[in-house]
Amino acid sequence: MQPTIVDVSTHILDIPTIRPHKMSVATMQCQSMVLVRIKTSDGIEGIGEATTIGGLNYGGESPESIKTNIDTYFAPLIVGQAADRPAALRVRIDKAIKANHFAKSAVESALYDACARRLGVPLSALFGGAVHEEISVAWTLASGDTEKDIVEARQMLDTRRHNIFKLKVGMRALKDDLRHIASIKSALGDDISVRIDVNQGWSETQALRMLRPLADIGVELVEQPIHEKNLAGMARLTGLGIVPIMADEALKGREDGFALAANQCADVFAIKIEQAGGLQRARDLIGIAQAADIALYGGTMLEGSISTLAAAHLFATVDKLEWGTEMFGPLLLKDDILVEPLDYSEFTLKVPKGPGLGVTLDEDKVRHYTRR
Repeated sequence: MQPTIVDVSTHILDIPTIRPHKMSVATMQCQSMVLVRIKTSDGIEGIGEATTIGGLNYGGESPESIKTNIDTYFAPLIVGQAADRPAALRVRIDKAIKANHFAKSAVESALYDACARRLGVPLSALFGGAVHEEISVAWTLASGDTEKDIVEARQMLDTRRHNIFKLKVGMRALKDDLRHIASIKSALGDDISVRIDVNQGWSETQALRMLRPLADIGVELVEQPIHEKNLAGMARLTGLGIVPIMADEALKGREDGFALAANQCADVFAIKIEQAGGLQRARDLIGIAQAADIALYGGTMLEGSISTLAAAHLFATVDKLEWGTEMFGPLLLKDDILVEPLDYSEFTLKVPKGPGLGVTLDEDKVRHYTRR
């Protein structure tokens, strides 16, 4: 008999971070994630996850709204439906529910996880199979303190965990940001890749002032320097060819990807499965970038292990991720909810080979961190 979905449950987990994570939009002391568990009539369970940054500071969804909307609107749509047709379920969801990209990503990840577990294959197999067994992972320096960031980066290099670093900027005066970036780049040396993420923190004129000094310092990439809606400004900055420009917040779906590509608004796309609205929508964005000769980067919403792995399985199927990934979210948390933590070593994340996501939840830790 064809398996059907029998239950959809959600829980909000609150896990502290190892240090304050400072961005232009918020400072995080804790990550709140929505854990989605989908059970099927043949005894399979798939898991997914949705996280946001600082509640509603980053976008229009919060952990609380994600949980409420999945419980109230998503679950009734898919309970009783065939469990082995995730694409058909996604069409059903999209017809009834607008936007809600983060919630859709969590539900879709759980559906694909269950499908892959049933087939006894890694989730990556559902997207053509892995090309890579491991993916490079950048670390984000965001303590807000220059000396602390330098010490942190050197520790990452010494333990061979990360050799690519992204700096969160955009909260301070331009000259202070420039001094901060220059100090870190100088301390780490010419062989270490340093990129910056402004999270829309600058105006276009501020970005124009900064690009040449950033290039002179040796910064390799600038992520979303200006407001996501200022596509003409993004195109102007990209057209200067001073430092590669990466689109992030401007890239929320296929239509955004097409508009950015058609108008030459970015040199690089930061692909985030939650921001894109799920694994399949993220794969569509990857296809748009590949067709337009736009380079790729695997982005993160600072997810925990579940969503990080869902994205990692997808990224492992891409032949060229020119700028690597930043799938470091679980490392920012003080604890993990997996029986076996993810393998971050030799500057990479190893992609599990077991069925589905390839991991098992630690039920005691799930209960401990679940919000009551």
